[in-house]
Order: sequence, then structure tokens, then C-alpha cells
Amino acid sequence: MPEPPQNWQTQPPIQPPAWLIEVIQSHAPELPGHYAASLLISRGIQNPEQIPGFLDPNLYQPASPFDFGQEMNWALDRIIQARNNAENIAIWGDFDADGITSTSVLWDGLGQFFSQNDRLSYYIPNRLTESHGLNIQGIDKLYQAGITLIITCDTGSTNLAEINYAASLGIDIIVTDHHTLPELRPTVVAIINPRYLPPNHQLFHLSGVAVAYKLIEALYQTLPDVPQRPLKDLLVLVAIGLIADLVKLTGDCRYLAQKGIECLGEEGKNPTRPGIGKLLELCRKSGDRPTDISFGIGPRINAVSRIQGDASFCVELLTSRDSQRCNELANLTELANTRRKSIQKDVVKDVTAKLDKIDLSTTSVIVLSDPQWPVGVLGLVAGQIAQEYGRPTILLSTEGDEERGEENELLITNYPILARGSARSVSQIDLYELVKSQSHLLHRFGGHPFAAGLSLPVENIPLFTDAINQQLRGIMVNGFPPIVIQADLVVTVSELGRELFQELKLLEPCGMGNPVPRLLIQNCWFENIWNKNQRDLKGKEVKYIKTNFEIRDESSDRKFPGIWWGHYQNEIPVGRCDAIVELDFNTCEKNNDKKYQVRLIAVRSNNQNASIYVPKKIDWILDWRNANNYDDNQELLSPAPMIIKECPTSWNELQAWFRRGLHSKQKIAIAYTFSPSLPPDRIWQNLVGIAKHYSRTGKSVTRQQLRQKLGISDTSLDLGFKALSHLGFQINYRDRAFYIKHSLEAENKNSSEQTYFHKPLISDLETFSVSINRLKAALSEEQFLRRYFCEIPFSTIQAMAEETLMNDLDNYLF
Repeated sequence: MPEPPQNWQTQPPIQPPAWLIEVIQSHAPELPGHYAASLLISRGIQNPEQIPGFLDPNLYQPASPFDFGQEMNWALDRIIQARNNAENIAIWGDFDADGITSTSVLWDGLGQFFSQNDRLSYYIPNRLTESHGLNIQGIDKLYQAGITLIITCDTGSTNLAEINYAASLGIDIIVTDHHTLPELRPTVVAIINPRYLPPNHQLFHLSGVAVAYKLIEALYQTLPDVPQRPLKDLLVLVAIGLIADLVKLTGDCRYLAQKGIECLGEEGKNPTRPGIGKLLELCRKSGDRPTDISFGIGPRINAVSRIQGDASFCVELLTSRDSQRCNELANLTELANTRRKSIQKDVVKDVTAKLDKIDLSTTSVIVLSDPQWPVGVLGLVAGQIAQEYGRPTILLSTEGDEERGEENELLITNYPILARGSARSVSQIDLYELVKSQSHLLHRFGGHPFAAGLSLPVENIPLFTDAINQQLRGIMVNGFPPIVIQADLVVTVSELGRELFQELKLLEPCGMGNPVPRLLIQNCWFENIWNKNQRDLKGKEVKYIKTNFEIRDESSDRKFPGIWWGHYQNEIPVGRCDAIVELDFNTCEKNNDKKYQVRLIAVRSNNQNASIYVPKKIDWILDWRNANNYDDNQELLSPAPMIIKECPTSWNELQAWFRRGLHSKQKIAIAYTFSPSLPPDRIWQNLVGIAKHYSRTGKSVTRQQLRQKLGISDTSLDLGFKALSHLGFQINYRDRAFYIKHSLEAENKNSSEQTYFHKPLISDLETFSVSINRLKAALSEEQFLRRYFCEIPFSTIQAMAEETLMNDLDNYLF
């Protein structure tokens, strides 16, 4: 099967303003600052008040933990009550890196107020036998141990049945979490979840460990005389969890990660947490880079539960001060990670072989299953396949074990023979909602917009595959855009090295919303190419390879070292190439000339006669989405741009705007903002209330007024009118406005009125139910699409604009 189409893009050259370069040089006087300034501008980070705090965490003002409002106060009151009454409390954590570090933060933080292993304990579910979230079995164990208060971390928001069960046993629960919220607040003492905050709040993107840290921070501020250890001691744990969980590193997330990496660098030199020091030693990292977490510590912590299920000892590894014990636990972690690499490589090979037999042109969602695939690595492989093939990917193991689902899990029904697996998304497609749309075929499911876990009866896999593909095809009406490989800067080999590295490092920590800068090197070639299999601690070879090379171009005679993980040497083209790389620093390399190296992301031969796509023609589209005040940006532009204020619900709507901009020769500013919508049930209730109001008052209302009141589209409004007609409402249209009357009140109108959906009171409940379900389905899809168009990468919007440009105006010059 041919490789999926790729679209290589690079940002057009940007001339940064002098003031921005001066700000950067005031922070790093030894650097030119031009490349860093260009990157900041291209990523929308150009507010003079914002940049100092972005570059230096000491100039950033973090949010108060009490921004969580009354929920935080309720949590503190219950914890203080438990302390005063000498109650036994338990931390309920999770087994991934965010969950393990969250548990560790609460273990060390609450340990300043409760006696560890006496009044304070923790519970980590087994990944292979329990999976994510609260469960009845674990609650029973804690009840038998005399626990009266459970504090969750990185979990619990949607475990409604388990929360009610704990309450029946007299156990109170405080939830600290960051996952998707249920429609109704769970019956807990307190729920501290940043998803209750506005999307532009600086705490909105906190991961589980950061939420746990905010709880401890509030406790430290409330009882300042009790703790014996400084709050700062927890920051290294926060940084590990934040970066390993791949959250958007903006606001307090970036601040906490920056401060935590400072502490991690100290651990690399003078460890106060010997477990972290040993992990850095094993992965040959110094601790001063976020990649030391994302490619070092994080995967090792995650590997434990993937391979052996029980990751409880990882909390001890991160919190114990016993060096000998930590060395033993760190070595176990290293062995698990080595085994994980080998298994992952084997599963990738199997999946690729299956994909060779699939026609991707007719496939919207990749769904594959196999009885031999270990469940623990399926999420990693699904993520890799999704990125490589540009499709949401769901991988299932059909070995038939019982399933408990991932976070936000919902129990659907009970089947004896189940397939278990993981799903990963691409292109901002909300995978959680996509999987949820087929809940009637599932046993359990849960997760995030970009990652989900699920189980379903084996016999339902064909139905599920067809249904979820049909569902996504209805959303992606224009098909999938090609896989976009984005390069931020065009450089030569002669520019690679310390100075460029230090300048790019100013943007760290990188992550979602601020990715690692990628560099395009054109017309280059590779020399001294070789690869080998990695070995584990016992010297046993595992089938996970990396290729080493040296890259050159005509800018100098110097060769620059590099690596390509997971690829063989024969995959590098012979002769002249174009390459996209990331510049890195290997602190464990003894040869100073090789400390700086590139990590190869993509390469293609010049023999393909494929030019690099530079979107110079679409610099007329501006990304002002989710901006607090785009009026400031508008004042800087002349002439004023055409502004899209209302979020579209299809590519056709955006393309219509593109054509208007081209025709009028105006720039287009995409300035809509994502605002959480009411549940479809509430919208329907509001529509009925509005209809009653206008029926009673006899006043008119325009279509635009109704849409604004309800926050819905024309299509959904028309479906709402049809549903109202089943309740006996008569909708008449005259003089560009609607008049709504209940059929019992309606009187004959003059002939100039246009009557909408005039029907009597409900006479057919089944028809009424169908009408309501259609409305709710339309509202759910509309809300999904609005979020999609608010979060989709700007590069994808640019690619669609370029396609519109090429199709409609081949010879147009803006």
C-alpha cells in the first residue's frame, strides 16, 4: 500500500519587530534572538505584557488555588475535619505518569498533615485487572481498612455509581481531576476540576498532578505552621506529570513545568529524591530539559503498568529517601521499559502488516484487532499509527478478559467475552464523543478528546467498525486533509549547534500549543549511516532500533551528528534530500563535538521532484481564535480584516469565507471563541420556555435572536421548530420575524403569514420522540464541530485555504 499523502509546510519568513528582539536579548544577552522572535510571532505569542512571563517564570503571576471557588473551601474543611478527628484517609490514584505523580504529590503533601502508613495510605488500581477510575473492589478494601475519606487524583469525575457506593458505606470522597465532566455534579464533598473554569482561565489546562498540587498549595496557605518541608519540594513531581501527560503548556501549566524543571535539574546534580536521580542516570539524562521527562522518566513510569499491571511501587520510587531501595525499584522500572519497547515494536509490525490489506481511501477510522496483542501497549501503538496514517486509530485485543474502561468510564452492559483496547485521535477529532456515539455496542468506554479506552463484545467489532466509520464520514465531508509535517524554520547545517540550540531552548518547555521547533534542511545528504538494536540492563538484545548518521549540505564542510529512532539505515534515501529535524543536546555524550545533534522527523529524496510547500499565498488568514480581545489586533491592521466571529460547523462555511476574502482582497481573521455549550436537553428545555414566553406575550422574534439566545445553528433551530409543533405550537413567519402561538391560543392570521409546522398536541409519542432525538443528535454534532473548528491546528485551516485558492483561483495573486 502506498504511504499516506504528506504535506510538508514551513512558515514563511517573518521579520520580527525590533522591540521583541530587544526583550529576548534582555533575557539572553548572548543570543541574536531573531529565530526565537520569529517563532514567538508565528505561535501568536506577541503581547508585550505576556512575553516576559513566558520567557522567565519568575516574572509570571500564577493563579491562586482558591480560584477553584467554593469547591476548594469544601475540600479544605473536610480535610481539616479529618485531621482534627484523627480519621483514616486514602489517596486513590492512577497508574500512568500523571496519576503516579499526582499520588506522590498528595502522599508527600498530605503527609505533612497526616501520619503516612498510619492515618494516610494510597491505592493504585492495577492496569490489567482493574484499569482506570474508582471501582467497587478497591472501595471495599479501603472500607475494611477503616477509611472514612478518599481523595482521588487524576480520576473520579464520572465514577458516579462508585461514588454512591462509597457514600452508602459512610465514606466521603473529594475528587481532584482534570478529565471530562459529567452533565450533573457528582454527590461528593468537593470536586476540584479545572474544566469548571472558563476555557481562557490560566488554570484550565492543568493536568491531574497540577490539580493535586493546587489542593496542597491551598492547604499550606490555610495551615502554614504545620508543614515541615517546603511546598517547592513537590514541583519536580508536578513537572514530571505535566510533561508526561501531554497537556497544553500555557498559563499555570507552563509556569509549574518551568519551575519544576529547575528543580529536576538540581535532582540531576544533587538528588534529594534518589529515585528520580537514579531514573535520570538510567536514561542518561541531566534533568534540565523537558525532553528528559518526555523521552526518559515519563515512559519508564508508564511502562511499569503496561507490562506488569501493578505500578504502586512507582510512588515509593518517587517519594522514598532510601537510596538502596530506590535503586532496586528504578532498575525494575528500566527492565519494564526495555520490555515495553520490544513488545511495542512487534505490535507495530503486526498492525502495519494488517494495514497493507486495507484500502485507506474508504477508511475514516482504523479499527484493527488481534488475540495476541498485549493490551498495555495498544495506546502507544495506536498513537503512532494515527500520526503516521492521519486517521483516528482503535486497536483491540480479543483475548477475552474482563474490561473496566478508561477514565470517564461508563458501564454500558455486561458481556462475558470482551475485546479490550485503546484509541488515539488526530486532526483535533474528538475521539471521546466519536466512541460515545456507538455506546450501545460497547461494554465500557472513557477517555479524552484525543485518547480513549474501550471494551466491547468480540461479535460487535464488525458493527462497531462500520458504524464509527460512517459517523466520522458524515463529519469529515471533505475527507481527511493530507498529513501535515510542519517545519518552523529553514536552516543550513552550518547554523546547527550551540547558539541555535540555546535560542530555541527559550521556548521550552514545549508541548501542546507550543511544539518543539522543527527545522527544514534542504538539499542535504547523509553519511556514516549505521544502526543497531538496543540492549537491556542484562545485555539481552531487544528488537528496537535507532539509526545514527551525519548530515551535510553545501553551507560548510562540517558534518553534524543525528539519530532516527525506530528506523533502519536503508530507510534513509541515497543522494540529495530534504529533511525535517529537531535540534537536541545529549548531555551523556563524552565527545563535545557530538553533544549537539539532530533528531530526524521526516526525510524525502530530491529525486521525487517534490517541492517544499511554503504557504506564502495564505498569509491573508489570521488566527485570532480564543483571543481575549482581538480588537487590539484589529487596530494594528490596515485595512481592517474581514472577521469571522461565529464558529462554523462545516468546511463549506469556512471555504465560503475564504472565497469572500479573495474576492474582496481582504485579510480574514478567524476570531471565534470556544464556549462550553449547554447539554442538548437544556437547550430543548430553553426552547420550550422561549416558545411559551412568545406565545403568552404575542411578541415577535427574529431567527438571529433565537439563534443567539440558544447558541444553535439554523438547521438545529428548524429541527427545534418541528419538535415544538408536536407540542401544539404554531410558528408563523411574517415581516422577517417569527410569531409563536400555542394551538389552543392561535387565531386565524391574515394570508400574508407563512405557517411553520402547524400540528395539534402530541398524538403520536413515537413520532415526537424521533423528532426530539433528531434535534438532540444535531445539537451534539454541532457542538462537536464547533469545538473541532476552535481547536483544529491553524496549519490544517491554511491547507484548506490553499486548496480553495488552487481550485478556484489558480492565477490569483493576493
